[in-house]
Amino acid sequence: MRSPLRPGDPQSLGGYQLLARLGEGGMGTVFLGRRDDGSAVAIKMIKPEYAWDEEFRGRFRSEVRRARQVPPFCTAAVLDADPDHPTPYLVVEYVDGPSLEEVVTHEGPLADSRLHGVAVGVATALTAIHGAGVIHRDLKPQNVLFALGTPKVIDFGIARAIEVTSRHTAPDHMVGTVAYMAPERFDDAHRDITPAADVFAWGAVIAYAGTGRTPFRADSPVATAARILTQPPDLTGLSGPLAELVAVALAKDPDDRPTAPELLNLLLAQNTGASGIGRPLREAAEAAQLSGRHVSGGGRRPVAPVRRRTRTLVAATAAAALVLGGAGLYGRYSRDAPVESAPPAQAVMPVPGSVRGPWVVDALVRPGQWRASTDAYGASCSFRDGLAMTTPSFATTCPGPAQTFAGDQSIAARVAVGDARSCAEIQFRSAGEASYWLDLCPRTVRLRHEGALRNTTIGAAEQALFTPGQNRDVLLSLRDEVATVAVDGQVVLEKKLTDPSLLAGKVAFGVGPADEAKDQDVRASAHISRAEIRPIGDQPSAPTTLAFTDVRTGSTKSIVKVHGYYPKAKSVVVEPVLFMTGDEYCQTFNLKASPENPCEQAWLTEDSRMTVTLPTSANPTLTSTFDDPGRCAEDPVTVGTCAITPTQLSERLGNNGLVEATITNGTITAMADVYVP
Repeated sequence: MRSPLRPGDPQSLGGYQLLARLGEGGMGTVFLGRRDDGSAVAIKMIKPEYAWDEEFRGRFRSEVRRARQVPPFCTAAVLDADPDHPTPYLVVEYVDGPSLEEVVTHEGPLADSRLHGVAVGVATALTAIHGAGVIHRDLKPQNVLFALGTPKVIDFGIARAIEVTSRHTAPDHMVGTVAYMAPERFDDAHRDITPAADVFAWGAVIAYAGTGRTPFRADSPVATAARILTQPPDLTGLSGPLAELVAVALAKDPDDRPTAPELLNLLLAQNTGASGIGRPLREAAEAAQLSGRHVSGGGRRPVAPVRRRTRTLVAATAAAALVLGGAGLYGRYSRDAPVESAPPAQAVMPVPGSVRGPWVVDALVRPGQWRASTDAYGASCSFRDGLAMTTPSFATTCPGPAQTFAGDQSIAARVAVGDARSCAEIQFRSAGEASYWLDLCPRTVRLRHEGALRNTTIGAAEQALFTPGQNRDVLLSLRDEVATVAVDGQVVLEKKLTDPSLLAGKVAFGVGPADEAKDQDVRASAHISRAEIRPIGDQPSAPTTLAFTDVRTGSTKSIVKVHGYYPKAKSVVVEPVLFMTGDEYCQTFNLKASPENPCEQAWLTEDSRMTVTLPTSANPTLTSTFDDPGRCAEDPVTVGTCAITPTQLSERLGNNGLVEATITNGTITAMADVYVP
């Protein structure tokens, strides 16, 4: 966005006339300039504190030389630079268009071909940049501009001149925006950043473009960094193959991410049909594929092609290669590691910061994280001492949690089939047109993969384990892409998952006819209760003496986050949190006061990421601050004291509202909303 020159700004720089300000960042100020021929350019004038550093000038000169070798495929070309000027400057092509951040802010998240075009454009730019031996280091939505509808990446390569200069590389200093930084960038021992960090930033940028939020969003830069290091991305709102590519790009280990050319190949393979990208962008992408001379991945792994699922036969046979090695997205698997043999009787409450992904607990005896439903064909999901599912002659699933589950995880439930011709089903890693299924039938336990092109059986155990009407405790464990199925504590099936692109997705429960009854007019039924979906293999990253309040049993009063309150069903979905002052938070987590951390805030919460469905009493006591906290709030905790109806409280809380809950023997008997000034 243009703004007038300020008093003290130069009128010209190195023979270029300066017309207006375009922006200001960590390295310097960007001006709109004019060349002698009248054409517009963008000129970045480096901050004075760097101008007096001879080491910086040398680095700047070297990085400019490399940046000028980057071919102009979806990049703003580097036109000129003067590292020896009293205030060093860089001249680049002027892109007369809004940034990706401005587009999303004013128009909302991108979708369909427009989102795919941005993904292709930025991947094209990274392919060109990495091919010239340059690393961007500061890829973010502000650095993606739109020119005639085609995205162009700016500000590449030069950040290294600051980041590697000795006097600017204190352990707590780095160039970039935290929300888009790869995990290795927070590791002082891992200072040799590779192009894989840019691929991670690509994943975060595309997630932002498609959802309007960053995938590791938190209340502070410190909390954001912690989520980048320990938790999977929140990709809710993205779907299909693009969501899968984003998930792989956001892998914690740089070796598990694709290179920029691999990423571009896969995006182009996905993009077929009338809704595809425009011709200029496709030509630039195809030219970039041929331009590179340098490896652009983590730099430590061999390159070996892995077939990926895509939407068309063309994509299925594309020459694109994506390397996942033998590694899962969030950790390694040891074949000697013990296999969990039975569902836990009750989940252990985590310590703060220890959970990498969503953790769902629901007895399924009432609506909460699963909902009742009936479709036009007669399939139904209802609650009768658990989730009762019926369907006429075809498989169906019941609506469940909206969270996306990734990495090492377990899915536990108590399962019963209704008769000899019925199968209970667990759908997992469901994303777009693909998912995995665990079929639990009277004579068979089977793992299968359902894709856009074909369905395959991964493995089956022919055992008569599910006698109709009899409950069995089922545990499905996913470790390093190996699925292990245990029934009543005994492992009955263990198979490697077959789709390397399907690393995350939703979980659902369902019912369908057994194989021998699929061509018959039968009504299949199954019953599931005591559901728990959680990450496995987490290590505490906070004081082990500090844990969240266990709201499932006993009697307590605790502040919780409410994800849904259903007065008619007498149920509420809550997430235990720690609610503390800024000073208490920083003392607890050993943070020193600074503008980047939350010590100065009045109140803060630390989320457990564990959602639990609890019953409420018949007539719980409900109070609120309404819109008059001076009259209806109790100091100093600011808990509401004025009576409110269940419907009003449900509407007021929405999703993620805070309440002080009074719990008696696992039942909520009172809720007071919490006012946070």
